[in-house]
Amino acid sequence: MTDLVNFIQFNNDKLTGNIATLSFDIDLTGEAFASENPKAPVFRLFGRTPRDRPIEVGAIWKKQNRRDEDYYTLTVNTGHGKINANLGRYPGQDDDTLMAVIPWD
Repeated sequence: MTDLVNFIQFNNDKLTGNIATLSFDIDLTGEAFASENPKAPVFRLFGRTPRDRPIEVGAIWKKQNRRDEDYYTLTVNTGHGKINANLGRYPGQDDDTLMAVIPWD
């Protein structure tokens, strides 16, 4: 994918990304998810098994903060546990489609 770690890159109704720690390094792909449920995620996230099979590992939700501004939050099952995180501007980048993964667990 890229040399960046802990990021999500949106590309219309698809995305790519990575979540890494000292224990794991997971490349992610995602696809938009449409639902009438207002609490449903807006993207489904996929990783690859050790045998290179695609597997659903999490989702991204679009929410609003107290100032009615949109933001994204995600949950990913890493195989070692779950990561909950918000997405924010990636440091040193001017690209609005590139978001940093900011864990809050």
